[in-house]
Amino acid sequence: MCMNILDSDTRARIIAALVEGVSISSIVRMTGVAKTTILRLVAEIGGACQRFHDARVRYVPAERVQCDEVWSFCAMKQRNVPIELQGTIGVGSIWTWTGIDADSRLIISWLASNRSQDAANAFIADLKSRTHPQRLQITTDGYESYIDAIAKAYPIIGDVDYAEEIKRYQTTPQPGMSPNSAASRYSPGRVKSVERIPRMGAPLDKYISTSYMERWNLTLRMQNRRFTRLTNAFSKKFETTFTCSR
Repeated sequence: MCMNILDSDTRARIIAALVEGVSISSIVRMTGVAKTTILRLVAEIGGACQRFHDARVRYVPAERVQCDEVWSFCAMKQRNVPIELQGTIGVGSIWTWTGIDADSRLIISWLASNRSQDAANAFIADLKSRTHPQRLQITTDGYESYIDAIAKAYPIIGDVDYAEEIKRYQTTPQPGMSPNSAASRYSPGRVKSVERIPRMGAPLDKYISTSYMERWNLTLRMQNRRFTRLTNAFSKKFETTFTCSR
C-alpha cells in the first residue's frame, strides 16, 4: 500500500500498535503495509504531535517542575564518530532534555540536542515560555549548565526558586558480587546519599525532588526501543529517534 491511499482505519491500527510497543517489522506482518510506508507515517504523526505540543502547551499553570537529560545515541557511538563529524548534532551521543510538571505529570518542554551550555539555555528558555508567569520551583540534578541557564532565563531575583537534588551511588560491588560479573556491570549502584541544595530563591525542601522525572526516563527507556541501552535498537537518523518518542 502507498501511504497516500492508506485509509483512516489502517492508519489507526498502525499507530495503536506502535503505541503498544509493537515493532515495525511485526506491524508489517500484521497489516501487510510496507515498512517504508509505516516509517513515513511515523514521521508524519510525529511532526503533527510536535506541532500540537508547540501550539497547545502554553501558559501551563505549573508550580513545581523537575528537569533532567537522558542519553541515547544515533548512527554510532560517540567514540566512533569521525573527526569531520565531531560536534554535529544528530551523530553520536544525543541528550534529550525534559521538564515535567510535578503535579500533573505533563511534559512541558523537551529538547533533543547535545549536552552543551547552549542546549541548556535553549531548553530552560523554552520551559519558561510555556509556563504561566508565576513563581516557579525548579529541581534538577547537579549538572552545572542548569544554574547558568536558569539565571539567564530568570534574571530578576525572586522570579524562580531553584534547587539541585544530587544522588551519590555506591561504586564498589554489592556484597556477593564479583567486580567483573555481569550483575556488577549492569546492575545500578545503590544510592549512598541524597543531597538537596537550594541554589536560587527559597525552594521548599519537601518539593526538592527529581523522582517523577527519573520515573519518566525509565518509562521512555522501557517503552521506546531506541532509548534502550545495551542493545542494537538505535536510530540511524536523528529525526526518527524523536518522532518515535512523541
